[in-house]
Amino acid sequence: MPAAHATGVGAAHASPTSAAPASPTTGTSDVLAADEIHAIRERIDAIDQAIIDLWLERSNLSQQVGRTRMASGGTRLVLSREREIVERFREALGPDGTQVALLLLRAGRGPL
Repeated sequence: MPAAHATGVGAAHASPTSAAPASPTTGTSDVLAADEIHAIRERIDAIDQAIIDLWLERSNLSQQVGRTRMASGGTRLVLSREREIVERFREALGPDGTQVALLLLRAGRGPL
């Protein structure tokens, strides 16, 4: 273990670049690391926007399905379909997938 860790002093104090304060937006004073963080965050922001766009599209489509089903005399919900969706997300994402699926379903049909 490095001496800085053994004495309880943080690793940031052990590096020569740690004299400059860390940026409040990146958490680092290292310019190269800050540039890399900015580039990665730009990609994250693009992914977030794609998720938002797809979420809204999915919600609208789900609402269309519900309106069409009810207009034809069908039920408000098809629980077997909802279970199928929850299971697909759980298999792909683990326990968090269940929560994502439940949020998606609620966005499309409203709260129960």
